[in-house]
This record gives sequence, structure tokens and C-alpha cells, in this order.
Amino acid sequence: MQCHRIPQSRAGIPRVLTIAVAAAAAIAFAGCAVGPNYQRPAAAVPAAYKETPEGWKVAQPSDQTDRGNWWTIYNDAQLNALIDKLNTANQTVAQFAAAYRQARALVSEARAAYFPTVGLSAGGTRSGQPSRFQGSTQVGSGSSTSSITNNYNISLDASWEPDLWGKVSRQVGAQKAGQQSAAADLANARLSAQATLAQTYFSLRALDSQQKLLDDTVASYEQALKLTQNRYAVGVAARSDVITAQTQLQSAQAAAIDNGVARAQDEHAIAVLVGEPASTFSIPPSPLDAVPPDVPMQLPSALLERRPDIASAERKAAEANEQIGVAIAAFFPTLTLSAQGGFESSAWSQLLTLPSRFWTVGPQLAATLFDAGLRSAQTEAARAAYDQQVAAYRQTVLAAFQDVEDNLASQRILANEVVVQKQAVDSARQALAITTNEYKAGTVAYVSVLTAQTTAFAAEQKLVTIAGQRMVSSVGVVKALGGGWDVAQVDRETGGVAAPPPVAQK
Repeated sequence: MQCHRIPQSRAGIPRVLTIAVAAAAAIAFAGCAVGPNYQRPAAAVPAAYKETPEGWKVAQPSDQTDRGNWWTIYNDAQLNALIDKLNTANQTVAQFAAAYRQARALVSEARAAYFPTVGLSAGGTRSGQPSRFQGSTQVGSGSSTSSITNNYNISLDASWEPDLWGKVSRQVGAQKAGQQSAAADLANARLSAQATLAQTYFSLRALDSQQKLLDDTVASYEQALKLTQNRYAVGVAARSDVITAQTQLQSAQAAAIDNGVARAQDEHAIAVLVGEPASTFSIPPSPLDAVPPDVPMQLPSALLERRPDIASAERKAAEANEQIGVAIAAFFPTLTLSAQGGFESSAWSQLLTLPSRFWTVGPQLAATLFDAGLRSAQTEAARAAYDQQVAAYRQTVLAAFQDVEDNLASQRILANEVVVQKQAVDSARQALAITTNEYKAGTVAYVSVLTAQTTAFAAEQKLVTIAGQRMVSSVGVVKALGGGWDVAQVDRETGGVAAPPPVAQK
């Protein structure tokens, strides 16, 4: 229905009523959103961790107060400084931060569909056409004159498509879930980078401890070589003893040099994590002297709230669910309300005058009658995409529990191993001291000293390795438990997220 330059008030009454009725109908239908309502997919959650340490109890709320900066539990100033750099300069985290900003912008883009679009246009044209008449006299054949006309217009256009079937609300919901997923992805990327840095840092410190052990071993082997040389000089030792001692010393020196390769690689990896060129970055050597701190734990069901990767997977499922509603909405007709008004005249001086005004208004209802199964296929594809995201969410939950159990088992086993290994080191040191004294007394051959030295070095090297593994595993436990992150952070950053299931209590 269109109206053009009708100044009579009576003629405008039915049009105004039509617009009012259409708007009222649009508002009435706006709350009708088609498609399934989202419910968090069910996932298998154990009642307790199998690898729960002895004496474990449910963490109290106060246990979590200091876990925002989880790395501070290690009381290492150098580690704290490095992670502070990572938080501001890591380029992988920066990528996810940009992705989050993009997702936030997409929410605003989707919300814009709730409102009408308004445009302003202005234009002018000048045209000419041949005329067979000039005044009241007909022009003879073969001659003509041009009729030149001008046209100027200024118009304001507006159109609005009411959200009759909830398509826009579903799109907004999908983009909001995507924003929440991006926020969780950002948190997960930051946590992963922090944990990788901490694990690499403790690995580097373990290599520093190994370097100290190798340096001490080289010094010990130098003394052993000097002892055999002195004994050879007085004729109580064979030349082969000197050569054997020298070979042992050179092997230890080579191992000390080789240890530097692994340390340099760890140092370079840390440089990349903190956003600095490896060529200008260095960390002073310092042997590892830390022990794994106690990490407050919670019930397994709380893991769904503490892991950002789980939150991201769940939000992706919510986003896919909203897309089903968007696909179903395509089966229903769309209503578009449009209006245009302005001024149009052939004379510029008369453009903005009352007689030059014009306006048009009219609703349009459109529906697709035949599409060869296109909408059905799109709906089926949306449902399949949702099923994929549900399976991905459940797989993420299973992998999360595996991650926790792996690191808890590692902590338990390594703690037991370090006790036994310390005993082995003590025994090896005693055996080396006894054998060395016996060699000095001439009661055993140097090969016995060589065997004792090799055994003692291997035992001490293993102890240093276990100490580093325990610290790396400790960081793994913190990361597996979410690093102090909580799903409520997505609430604060994105304005709400589906509430996680309640935490069961023992």
C-alpha cells in the first residue's frame, strides 16, 4: 500500500491505522522465538578423583583467594617477573585477545538488526529530450528542439523488519555465546602460555642444577685423575688407570658442555613466550631449590567451572543451538515496514516548499513457497553442527579429567620416587667414598672406583631430573585444575553465561 502527495487528513487516517496495526502485530509476535531452547549437555562427572592425595579435603572458598595469580604460590621472584611480561607481550595471547574483541563487535552487529535502518539521500538530475512542437507551431520535418528539465530531491528512508519469529534474538544469542566462548578461549590461551612458561622455567632451573652437578663431578674426576697420576708416578698404579681416569673426566666435561645446549633452548623458548627476541634475552643461572607447594583441590564437578577450555566448548554448543533457531525461522514469512518521505521539485528554489513534499509508506509480507529443500537441509545441517559441538564438549570434559588424573598420578609417583632416589644417592656416595679409600690403600683396582663414580653420578643425576619433573608436574596440576580461573569471569566480561551445574558436596 502506497500513498503519494495526498494532503487530505482523512486519506491519511486508514494508512496510519494500518501502520499501527502492523506495528502492534510485530510487537505481539516479537517474543515468539522458534527453535529449541538450550540446555547444557550432560557429561560424565566422577564423584572423586582416583589419584586424590592422602589427607585430601574439599577446598574451602578461602583456599581460592590467592589463586588468581596462581604462579605466586612458588615464591619465585624471577618467575613472577617473567609471567608479568608474558601477560602483556605474548603474541599468542594477543591473537586471542583480538579474536575476543572481534566476537564482541559481532554481538553489537547482530543487535543492530533489532532496530530500523534510516537513510538520507539527496540528488539532482538535468535531462533533455527532443520535442516535435514549439509552442503551438509544429516544427517541420527534419528539425526539432530540445526540452530540458531539472529535478531535485531530498528524501529520508526508513525500513524495519520486526523479529516475528525470534530470528534476530537467536542470532544475537549465538553471537553472545560466541563472545563468551572467545572470552574463555582467551583465558585458556593465557593459562596455557603461563603454564608453559612456568614449566619451561622449572625445566631450565633443573638444567642449572644439572650443570652444577656436572661441574662438581668434573672437579671430583679431576681429583681422581690427579690421584691416579700420583700413584702412577710412584709406580703403584698402572698406566691404564691414568687413561681410564682421564677418559672419565673428559666424558664428564663433554656432558657439561652438552647440558648448555638444552638450557639455551629453554631460555630461547621463554624469550618467545615473553615476547622478546631470543638474541637479546637471558636468564642468569640458578640451581633449582624449590619443592612443589600444596595445591588446594575441589570436587570433580567443580572442574566444569574451573577450566576455561570446558567453558569455551560449552558456549560453542550454546552457539550452535541458537543457529538451529535461525535456520527454522527461515520457514516463516517476514514482515518489512518501510517508509519514505521528502521533497521533490524541478526548481531548486521551490524544493523545500510544502507543495513539493511527498511520502510513501507500506508494509511487505514475504514468504518462500518453494526452495527445493534448501531450508530443510540448512536446518538439518544446523542440528548436525550442534551435535558435533555437544560431542566436542563431552570430549573436552573427559580430556580434562584425564589431565587432572595424569598430573595427580605424576605428583604421587614422583614424590615416592624422590624419597627412594635420595636413599640411592646416599648409598652411592658411601660406596664411592669406601671404594676410593680402598683404592688409595691399594686393595682394589681403579675399575672399582670407576664403577662407583659412574653409579654415584647416575644416582645424583636422576635425583636432579626427578626434582625438575616434580616442579613441572606441579604446574601441570595447577593448570589442569584451571589455574584459579572461574566461569564467573565470563559473567563479568560478557554480561552473563549459562549457569554451570551445582557443585556436589561431600
